Amino acid sequence: MWMFPLLGIVAGVLAGLLGVGGGLVLVAALAWLLPLHGIPREAAMHAALASSLASIVLTAASSAYAHHGRGSVLWPTVKWMVPGLLLGGWLGSGIAVKMDDQVLRWVVAGYCVLAALQLLFGKTRAGDAAALARAPTGLPMSAAGVGIGAMSAVVGIGGGSMTVPLLVWRGVAPVRAVGTSSACGVAIGLASALGYALHAPAGALPEHAIGYVYLPAAIGVAAASVLAAPYGMRLAHRISGLALKRIFAAFLIAVAVSLLV
Repeated sequence: MWMFPLLGIVAGVLAGLLGVGGGLVLVAALAWLLPLHGIPREAAMHAALASSLASIVLTAASSAYAHHGRGSVLWPTVKWMVPGLLLGGWLGSGIAVKMDDQVLRWVVAGYCVLAALQLLFGKTRAGDAAALARAPTGLPMSAAGVGIGAMSAVVGIGGGSMTVPLLVWRGVAPVRAVGTSSACGVAIGLASALGYALHAPAGALPEHAIGYVYLPAAIGVAAASVLAAPYGMRLAHRISGLALKRIFAAFLIAVAVSLLV
């Protein structure tokens, strides 16, 4: 069981540094570890997705709280995105329980590469300091939330690999995009984990589980991640916006390659 808290430390640092709950790392690691804990192999991928999302609730909350203390969460943007994120997370989890794990693997790898390319080569809207602090709002952000929530549920992440590029493209400073993404991850984790718990077939996992959410993994990861997230946040505030984008892009490409290999 000691591996779950160790994964939580990695997830927490990534949450604070990159605005993601380490979900991409967690899903890959849990899919390998869970069969060692009695989870049937045919259910391991879905259990990994569900457990990752459940742990992300506390991981993202800890990261968002730390970023809020630095004034890096654009709450008006969060308020507009949350309804869409909740709806998308619920719908996406319903779709994911019916998908084959190999299909999920290709979906994750594909959008990781696209998001990385956007961060590396996409153009952001030029603006002064006031423009970079402005919070994107309105129905387009709510609509984007539906797509981000659904995709996040399907691949077991907190949505940072989509929310951060979107906000950067809208002219938000990278460190504020990371903080805002962390707050959005709370809504994604709640809706998606609930969906995996209720959409799962009866007896999906043998014991210590609610639907596809394997509680020892979710709790072990979350408990450690909330302690580690503030350290990642401090690193984020010490790194330039351009460097943060490059780190994020390299992280996404590495995950995509590892999934395909």
